[in-house]
Amino acid sequence: MKSKIIIFIIVLLVIFQFFGEKTPYQEPTSADLFAVENAPEEVKLLIQKNCYDCHSNQVNYPWYSNVAPVSWWLQSHIDEAREHLNFSNWADYKADKKAHKMEEAWEEVEEEEMPLPSYTYVHWEANLSEAEKEILIDWFKEIEGKYKKSS
Repeated sequence: MKSKIIIFIIVLLVIFQFFGEKTPYQEPTSADLFAVENAPEEVKLLIQKNCYDCHSNQVNYPWYSNVAPVSWWLQSHIDEAREHLNFSNWADYKADKKAHKMEEAWEEVEEEEMPLPSYTYVHWEANLSEAEKEILIDWFKEIEGKYKKSS
């Protein structure tokens, strides 16, 4: 009986692998944050390293993203993150929305809500130092101010 249950679970896991879909990597377009905003290279690298895997269309999926049901959870997480903020669609946001998104971004970094602990647990290189946090917060505030003035 025990071996039948194990075989059933294995078969079920194999079947799971045929379901689910990942959004393919898309090259940045003219709507991307860095096509619109002039960012210092250091800021650009920090945002790409710490934010773009969930908040853009330039996702670099890890190996475990090919294993269901983890792949389903991961894609769901990415889809939800993009609903909140997608840097690949930055040019499509109105000025007041851009200001609000930047305010949320610096608050999330300041409160250590972003990058998510579940992300930094697997992507240890995404743990921000205090200096990196300040660099991001300052730049996000700068961009927020730019769009608050224009809205």
